[in-house]
Amino acid sequence: MSERLSAIEIRSAGAYASIQDGGRRGLRRVGVPWSGVLDPALMKIANALVGNQATAPVIEHFDGGLLLKALHGCVRVAVAGQADIDITGEQGVQRVVCWRSVCLNSGETLRIRALRAGRLVVIAVAGLQVPETLGSASTYARAGIGKPLAVGDRLSAQLTEASDFLLPEPPSDDDSIIRVVAGPQAGHFLDDALATLCGAPFTVTDQADRMGVRLQGPRLEHRSEAHKDIISDATVPGSMQVPGSGQPIVLLADAQTAGGYPKIATVISADLGRLANRRAGETLRFQMVDVDAAERAARSHAENLAQLIASIRRLPGDGSVDLEALYNSGLISGPISGFESEE
Repeated sequence: MSERLSAIEIRSAGAYASIQDGGRRGLRRVGVPWSGVLDPALMKIANALVGNQATAPVIEHFDGGLLLKALHGCVRVAVAGQADIDITGEQGVQRVVCWRSVCLNSGETLRIRALRAGRLVVIAVAGLQVPETLGSASTYARAGIGKPLAVGDRLSAQLTEASDFLLPEPPSDDDSIIRVVAGPQAGHFLDDALATLCGAPFTVTDQADRMGVRLQGPRLEHRSEAHKDIISDATVPGSMQVPGSGQPIVLLADAQTAGGYPKIATVISADLGRLANRRAGETLRFQMVDVDAAERAARSHAENLAQLIASIRRLPGDGSVDLEALYNSGLISGPISGFESEE
């Protein structure tokens, strides 16, 4: 181990943890999915908290149970998402909050005990060094590009100074509205199908992974048996396929690059990360917008995220800030959503 490098070891991988980054772009035309984090906003916030580039590799983790141990020196880590976290070291077990960075000294462990909301969190490690394949460090396990993290895996990182940073007003997501634009095969469905899609709640099922999420709600009727399938054509993350069951499937980062189910709609990029982070049993509603509104929402989303990241502040080193009190009652009006669009 060099003097400038440290390392973290996976002591427990929990339900599922993998290395992801901004994705493997430019190769869908030859059948390679984007992959990358399901919620890019969480990646960018976590990386900003530890001083990384916005799309640097991170650990994406589902459902809690991840346990990391620092092996050498001081390693700065940050967790973006809603989770219960503790650090164990010479001082015993200390509870810490999300949306901030902490320095793990040699031998200390950080545990994601449970998620409070959503189905995933993102953990950034300052200077995390991961080899790339086809221009990205993202894991795409179905094709053997990388593999999920497992007990005993060691990841190199930079030694860092013991300075911690905080996002003062964490984003919240209590908005159940997911915006969509009409899909390329919207005409394969009855005239009232889009109204049905946007007129009733849909429930996230437990059939959800990095490839896609199945929803349960009112049946979206095809025009005929012949309209239930198409000659396979291109898909993108956000595509909403509807098989013969009439129940929609929203494709996510690891989704195939082509498919044979008609696509009634596409979730806009500004809302796709929010949908991907929904737990089984949660309900959501869809709202139809046009392409111009989707583009405005994307710009607004990016601007709001940039403002959030610009608000990150260095914490004093004397432990004088009670972060739990700050997040629970210290904000004037409580946490606000940084992802609301101008629509």
